[in-house]
Amino acid sequence: MAEVRIAKDWNDYRLLNTGNGEKEEQWGDYILRRPEPQAVWPSNGPWQKAHAVYHRSSSGGGQWEFLKEMPERWIVGYKNMKFNVETMGFKHTGLFPEQSVNWDFMVDCIENAGGPANILNLFAYTGAATVACAGAGASVCHVDSAKGMVSRAKDNLGLSGLADKPVRFIVDDARKFVQREIRRGRKYDGILMDPPAYGRGPSGELWKIEDELYELVELCSQLLSDKPIFFLVSTYASTLTPLLMENILNMILVKKHNGRVETYELGIKDDQNGPVLPCGFTGRWEP
Repeated sequence: MAEVRIAKDWNDYRLLNTGNGEKEEQWGDYILRRPEPQAVWPSNGPWQKAHAVYHRSSSGGGQWEFLKEMPERWIVGYKNMKFNVETMGFKHTGLFPEQSVNWDFMVDCIENAGGPANILNLFAYTGAATVACAGAGASVCHVDSAKGMVSRAKDNLGLSGLADKPVRFIVDDARKFVQREIRRGRKYDGILMDPPAYGRGPSGELWKIEDELYELVELCSQLLSDKPIFFLVSTYASTLTPLLMENILNMILVKKHNGRVETYELGIKDDQNGPVLPCGFTGRWEP
């Protein structure tokens, strides 16, 4: 069974309660309640009076219901990083707090690299990992197919006082970008990706993780420098398993670069002492 690593050290985020297909979280001064398909158990305590609740629609998607006055966007912090949070479509907030486990790992790798590190962040969303890597002293190439998410990532970099750091922001399809980087002869010391289960690129390129992941990891392996420091893949896709991810990374990364592979589930513990909420899993390679 894969190890579970719990997100800790948050001051501005708490998981208050889970159950009955929902979760309730406190983000700074504001409480949000939204669907959580992994919370199949009964709730372990009373629900708080949320500022906003997300209701699913029977026709797909859904919408937020605002029960108390609150801003459209506000700031939360993790260690020395700052991020914007907002009530976005499809129940999102623009931040996945369980990923702090991976931010800490990458920061340690960069700080112990013994020299400048060049990092590639694919499917980079609103840039929390980009902020973490840039704050640790790395140069970062941030790639996402959604222009709006790249704009939010730039805002997050500025919030953390890192706007002057060497970060390239690219709006592009991940696979096509990687193929061009191979032709350009570019190299990266660390590569991370958080691909969706299903999606489309800026020009309608279809992505299905079970069909595309092996090829993308193989392509990315060609971008690694002579002294790589990490390769990390995180996913919420229910079609993949930690063992499958371990197999892919062993077949590609260990074969080319030796080192070792580790997989683990990500989780968050709620305030009611209920079960750990599963939040996807990660596979990572390090030398």
